[in-house]
Amino acid sequence: MLRRNLLHARRYPSMTLQVALIPVFLLLLFVYVFGSALGTGIGQGGDRTAYLSYLVPGMLLMTAGVGAVPTAVAVCMDRTEGIVARFRTMAISRASILVGHVVGSVIQTVITLVLLLAVAFAIGFRPDANPVEWAAACGLLVLFVFALTWLSVALGLISRTPEGASNAPMPISFLLPFVSSTFVPVDSMPSWIRWFAEYQPFTTIVETVRGLLTGTGIGDNASMALAWCVGIALLGFVWSLRLFDRDAR
Repeated sequence: MLRRNLLHARRYPSMTLQVALIPVFLLLLFVYVFGSALGTGIGQGGDRTAYLSYLVPGMLLMTAGVGAVPTAVAVCMDRTEGIVARFRTMAISRASILVGHVVGSVIQTVITLVLLLAVAFAIGFRPDANPVEWAAACGLLVLFVFALTWLSVALGLISRTPEGASNAPMPISFLLPFVSSTFVPVDSMPSWIRWFAEYQPFTTIVETVRGLLTGTGIGDNASMALAWCVGIALLGFVWSLRLFDRDAR
């Protein structure tokens, strides 16, 4: 099942390329178009390089969110086109159908994260992290990707059409990152939205990754980030299995 999903990604590269290029485009847009103004706003004196260091951790998480879209579409297509019903008649593990999607998507999203980091390094990103901090940041990012992928599988299973499946993860991919500390500190937001921005999963995970890569304080964000990742993964896993079993009946 993993090989099947990786072959699909290679034969139909348009969705994969779109997922890879959107975060890179946004990174360049915010650094070179808005970077000076936003850098001044967060106390960096209009320094684009300083704002780049602030921005990259959040863009890594946004990349993980964007990577959830093709997973939901692929799962929905398998369900609506009848291939899942055919798989159920074969002597294979039912769980392997979903696990193949999850592992394949995690691999593709990790490759996209590496691409984004390469672009960030090319335009001046210089993290202040030792090998242990790098390992912790990478581990948290992979855990977050894994959690979002299981959630996107569930969203694909409840969608009636691939078009609907492509829109289902959008609040996670775009809304939550913008209402978080990805682009600006939450302290700059109005009080009525600051509370939500402080405690939603993107902010806590972004602040943890940012602290690990740039040497800023983490506080209790690390424990909250792990709790969010584990909670989202369990929610997506249990929800996906229940939906898959319900369709089987």
